[in-house]
Amino acid sequence: MNGKIIVIGILVSSLLGGGALYYLQVYGFYEPVEVAEVALVSVVSDEPELISIDNFEAIDAESSPIRYRACFTTDMSLSLLTETYVGLETAAPRNAPAWFDCFDAEAIGAELEAGTALPFLGEKNIEFGVDRIVAITESGRGYVWHELNDCGEKAYDGTIVGEECPKRDAE
Repeated sequence: MNGKIIVIGILVSSLLGGGALYYLQVYGFYEPVEVAEVALVSVVSDEPELISIDNFEAIDAESSPIRYRACFTTDMSLSLLTETYVGLETAAPRNAPAWFDCFDAEAIGAELEAGTALPFLGEKNIEFGVDRIVAITESGRGYVWHELNDCGEKAYDGTIVGEECPKRDAE
């Protein structure tokens, strides 16, 4: 009898712990982003410049610098954007939580692959080793996410960070 109570106690606590862990990973750490702005790096100044946007929706979490996701629309054409802002050769969007339904990484990736969306640099080193990436489709739908850059990948995998990387802020 005592063994059954112990097993039931272990099972219940495991289920509660697993449920709490799932909730925290998928919902708990995310917060809506209040500042509705999107910037792209100018080919002239090499600095981020705000672009015209509407219908902005974004989430972020303090627990990780790569949890930022945003969706928006813009009336700027891809031809104007490619002449004015720094484009990227490749970009691969990161998955967003399923409940953030405006950001479908698989569909965005397919548009990037098909050439109906183009990736741009939103900001270099938004946090140490993390770049903000912006993809905009032919229809004016835009998506934003964060990716580790070369310095970030080196810093987080234990490789020696070279002189070409910026100094990391002491926390």
